Amino acid sequence: MKATEGVFDDSVVYVTKQGTQVGVQGGRIVVRDLNDESAPSQTHESPTESSQSGVEVLATFPREQVDTVNVFGGVNFTTPFLARASTDGIVLNYFSQHGQYRGSFVPERNTIAEVRRAQYALSTAAELALAKSMIAAKIRNARTVLGRKGVRGTDTLRELGEKVTHVNSKDELRGVEGDAAARYFSRLDETLADGWTFETRTTRPPEDHINSLLSLTYVFMKNEVLSALRQLNLDPFLGVFHADRHGRPSLALDLLEEFRPAFCDTFVTRLINRGTITHDDFRRDNHLNDDMFSTYAEKFDSYMEETFTHPYFDYRVTRREAIRQQTILLRKAMTDELDDYHALEFDH
Repeated sequence: MKATEGVFDDSVVYVTKQGTQVGVQGGRIVVRDLNDESAPSQTHESPTESSQSGVEVLATFPREQVDTVNVFGGVNFTTPFLARASTDGIVLNYFSQHGQYRGSFVPERNTIAEVRRAQYALSTAAELALAKSMIAAKIRNARTVLGRKGVRGTDTLRELGEKVTHVNSKDELRGVEGDAAARYFSRLDETLADGWTFETRTTRPPEDHINSLLSLTYVFMKNEVLSALRQLNLDPFLGVFHADRHGRPSLALDLLEEFRPAFCDTFVTRLINRGTITHDDFRRDNHLNDDMFSTYAEKFDSYMEETFTHPYFDYRVTRREAIRQQTILLRKAMTDELDDYHALEFDH
């Protein structure tokens, strides 16, 4: 496969090439390029979809291997594929061409009622304990990221991390987290290569190129967390830290916190400092151009498949596996199979 086609052979598949179609043929998921005007109509598809002659096949995947398909912009699914996705429990996530999340198709597959009952029955104290673990890990990871880049003088972050253990409410915790985030971002500029500067975190819309990359990466990582939560039958919309809001996957945002510095920000600084992405790769609206967006998606997927030694389990896992392991730990904490939740925390 060419990198620019934006399709990757893994349990999580990204399809960024415009004008493509995701279908099924036998026991495989098939991604075809429909930009050819000779492509046949989709009106009379069989449940297994016979081969479409004259249409380029970009990639195929064993159905049992895939659990998530992410599509961006002008990519469509065939009706037989949607039926198979429902049967096989494959989650489909829709994004705009430049990465803005639009919605998901989530099959009703994992319906363990006891898990949801335990999640919904969490006390305020139990929710606060989970949230404190996540935010303490986020602050610790922020210090670690800065330290790995040679940034010194982060004692204030250490003190804020210690302060987390003493808060008595979510509002207090949000105040500590906000203070820590501001102090961390005030030092992020020191980790960047020449030609790049970071002044402050901006969103909706991001006001510069690095903020655009951060926002895009947070969306991609949130989607990884969403997929893991759904697979473990946790309700992603009932959080323990972020306030409830219609349409907001609060629990996904909660769990994302511990991955922001260690996974997301590290990925963005790698792209910048290695020269993979330059200022010339952005459009006037601060979005990546089409070719670089496809490259970004490929790099992100490869990054998620890199391994590291998990600090809690002490064996090597990919970043994608680590997110799912953290989801398992979270579920066990919610169902009282564990006394405490062990957030992903890097000491050095």
